[in-house]
Amino acid sequence: MKQLKKRWGVSSNAQLTIIFLVFAITGSASTLLTKPLLSVIGVTYNNTPLFWFITLKILLLFPVYQVMLVAIGSIFGQHTFFWNFERKMLLRLKLGILVNWIEKRFGWNQKV
Repeated sequence: MKQLKKRWGVSSNAQLTIIFLVFAITGSASTLLTKPLLSVIGVTYNNTPLFWFITLKILLLFPVYQVMLVAIGSIFGQHTFFWNFERKMLLRLKLGILVNWIEKRFGWNQKV
């Protein structure tokens, strides 16, 4: 735990617990939200080949999870941590243009 706290720059066990809780809530909520979103666009398990259904679900799940992680993290008072976490991930995925747009649009100028 000490290494994880040091790596993430977390100061207390309470903050680490909140971070783990946010990850758990976000993972569960994003998978629950993805199913109705797929239904809205007409993709269901019954009318789509399994390969395409799973592929589309994963492709939709990724952005839903990213948005929800920052939103739920903000609700729990950990906006800076989760924005920096997302920022790192988006930069690794070569989505720097998206990071720049978000930072300009919302005024989130925290750096990693």
